[in-house]
Amino acid sequence: MAYLNGLIDLPWWGYIIVTLVMTHITMAAVTIYLHRHQAHRALELHAIPSHFFRLWLWLTTGMQTKQWAAVHRKHHARCEKAEDPHSPWVYGIKTVLWEGAELYRKEARNQETLVKFGKGTPDDWMERNVYTRFGTGGITMMFIINITLFGPNGIWMWATQMVWTPFFAAGVINGLAHWWGYRNFECEDKSTNIFPWGILIAGEELHNNHHTFGTSAKLSYKWYEFDIGWMYIRILSLLGLASVKKSIPVTEEIPTKQVADKDTLEAIISSRYIIAAKYARSLKHICAEEIQRLQAHAKLPNELDWTSFKRWLKQDAKDTPQHEHQLLSNVLSNSPLLQTIYSMRQELTGLWERSSLSPDQLLSKLHDWCHRAEGSNIPELKHFSLKLRQIAMRPA
Repeated sequence: MAYLNGLIDLPWWGYIIVTLVMTHITMAAVTIYLHRHQAHRALELHAIPSHFFRLWLWLTTGMQTKQWAAVHRKHHARCEKAEDPHSPWVYGIKTVLWEGAELYRKEARNQETLVKFGKGTPDDWMERNVYTRFGTGGITMMFIINITLFGPNGIWMWATQMVWTPFFAAGVINGLAHWWGYRNFECEDKSTNIFPWGILIAGEELHNNHHTFGTSAKLSYKWYEFDIGWMYIRILSLLGLASVKKSIPVTEEIPTKQVADKDTLEAIISSRYIIAAKYARSLKHICAEEIQRLQAHAKLPNELDWTSFKRWLKQDAKDTPQHEHQLLSNVLSNSPLLQTIYSMRQELTGLWERSSLSPDQLLSKLHDWCHRAEGSNIPELKHFSLKLRQIAMRPA
């Protein structure tokens, strides 16, 4: 009866390691294949990893590529709105965290969503006759495989596999990553980075970075952030099994460049969220000192801190919540300095928002902006403008 204990005999910790490895492969498949490759087309995958990921996801989750890609694309298109399939700001954080998988399944049954957002996903023989036709066949087969290999331990190992992705992907990422965490960029939704080291969920922890640069194959941005999914993509690329189509735009400063040109304009438009973040960081100290001075003279409430004004500087005015408008107006009316800094920041929006202006007209606006910034009595603003003149897109 020894065969009932499975074909593989491991110490107790060995079963845990194997389970963690299998769940990690599943998360890698979700982020590399379903998310970055299928939903956003940020990279191309060779047939070998592509078919492996499809098979593994069928065995460990039963998810269909078209359904997953369609639901996720709709999430981006309707983010934080009533039509968002799984926004914690619509359904509540507890609902998305604990019932996120059910919200996903509900939207995956919406044929209108599949037709509108599911275009371009696999429709070959395997997809039609195996993965879609036998949707639960894979997870049943995985149960048999686990029992055969690991005996009774295979039961809890399989159960862990079945709850891992629904909780971490549908619950934590769709829930916490739109509710709690830090933000590198003030993009138009409420996405957050829940942790700077994307290992447990294969890089999806860096969700604010992803929503800011939705078509980027790389999710990390700051030097201390780590995206293990990107590491796997780079390895696949070196092996000739993947090719990156898009990544986070990278600019460089050219010290000899004294006049802003069309390359400067292109860099500003392509990396507008990065420029906005750099603007706020460059003006940080003078703004913080001004806020403290106003509070010392009882012109601003003590609970207002630099982080609120920094967020306003990162945002385009249209993205500032309505309930904050009065406080922002109060701050600006009490300080010509902050008024200048804020208005100059909002003028930058005119360079990258959709406009009927020609490139030459936009470049003229940029020259005028730099001239006024450098003619101001704000050294930090002048320094930022001089650096802005020098940027260009780094060659790929």
